[in-house]
Parts: sequence; structure tokens; C-alpha cells
Amino acid sequence: MNALLLDLDDTLLDYSGGADESWRQACAMFCAAIGLDVEILMEALIDTRQWFWSDASRHREERVNMVRAWRRIAGHALQSLGVERDGLDAAMAREYAARRRAVMRLFPDALETLECLRARGVPLGLVTNGDAGQQRDKIERFELASFFEVIVIEGEFGAGKPDETVYRHALDRLGVAPGQASMVGDHLEFDVAGPQRLGLRGIWLDRPGAGLADSPVRPHRVIRSLRELTTPGKATLDLLTANEY
Repeated sequence: MNALLLDLDDTLLDYSGGADESWRQACAMFCAAIGLDVEILMEALIDTRQWFWSDASRHREERVNMVRAWRRIAGHALQSLGVERDGLDAAMAREYAARRRAVMRLFPDALETLECLRARGVPLGLVTNGDAGQQRDKIERFELASFFEVIVIEGEFGAGKPDETVYRHALDRLGVAPGQASMVGDHLEFDVAGPQRLGLRGIWLDRPGAGLADSPVRPHRVIRSLRELTTPGKATLDLLTANEY
């Protein structure tokens, strides 16, 4: 392995794990004052969140300012229930952001894998979409910067995955060609298909074991844990096996 690019959210960091409970706790802070049942507001939030992030253009525009996105999600949910926003959407977004931040943790296999790769001298790059402030905060809180020769954050760089300029920039900084590098992450388009179009090997991290189902994307490898990147004999899937996964 000449070089490895890694994703951040839901690859190194458990980003999604506490989302619903953080929203539920944020809702509970305000429901009594507005006379709403917590579960009714939660149902509206979940529906709104799915609608909000389902549009690719809106996703690309909104993910670089997450507090604003959360405020808009809260506002749409409240509006759907006939509740005036009146600053409540912003208050809910702030409460959610604080609770979400508090529960985020690195996956247990993250640091040990990074330490092992660094000890082996593998050049590493971190390539992540999203809000510059939020992503930098995660990197600093969990002391990840020292593991990477290059860190590319969408909100800082001005483009995000799967734009090929993102991967090219990371590889140029590492001094390697696409054919000498792999990218690993949980998102089939951003972390597998996008890099593959440029000539990198795409390694899909399927922590829950969901499988590829009907996806047209075929990773070079499918792994369930980051430990499989460094531990000989761990079950991995090559491209052929992945077709049947």
C-alpha cells in the first residue's frame, strides 16, 4: 500500500450513532412550552430530515454549514405541525448541535489502525466533506491531525467528494499517483465510486453488514472493520467476491 486516503464521519468517527437521541433530547427541552408531544415532533423531524438531505444539490449546499441546516430542518418540522418558528428553530438547532457534539466518539478500531499504518510508514490523507468549523473541531478534539500528511475538508478546500479535484489534491500533496493509492470510507459514491473513476482502489467500510444489494458500485474490497486494513488473515472481499456480497 503506497498511500491511503480515509474518510472521517462514520469511518473513523461515529457521527450518526447519536443523531436521533440528540434530536429527541433537544425536542424535549422545548415541547412542554409549545404544547407538543416529543414523539410527534420527532416524527416530523425525521420526515423533514429525510426530505431535506434527499436532494443532491441541497445536500451539497447545506452540508458546509451544518448549524444552518439543522435550523432549517427544525423550522420545516415545526411549520409542518403549525408551530411558529419565532426563534425556536435556531434554539433547537443549537441544543441539538451541543448534544450531538457531546456524544460523538471515535470508533474503537480508529486510533489503533491509524497508529499501525503510521508505524508501517504508509502515507495517509484525510478527505472529508462538510462544514469547515465542525470538521476541524472533530479533528482537533480527537487529536487526529498528526496522523495525516494532508487533510482536505470540503468547507476549506471549496469542493467536496466526489469531485475528482479533491482526490487529486490529496494525492498531489502525498506525492503519489492514483494507481498507487486506495480510499476507504463508508459512502459508496464518495469513498468508492468517485475514487475509482480516477484510478484509485475503492475500499468500502460496511460496519453494519448491510451489503451491496442492488448498488452498481463494486468496491475493490469490502471490510467490516478498519482492523482488516492491517491484520493479515482477517476476512476481506476482493472485487470478485464483492459482486456476490
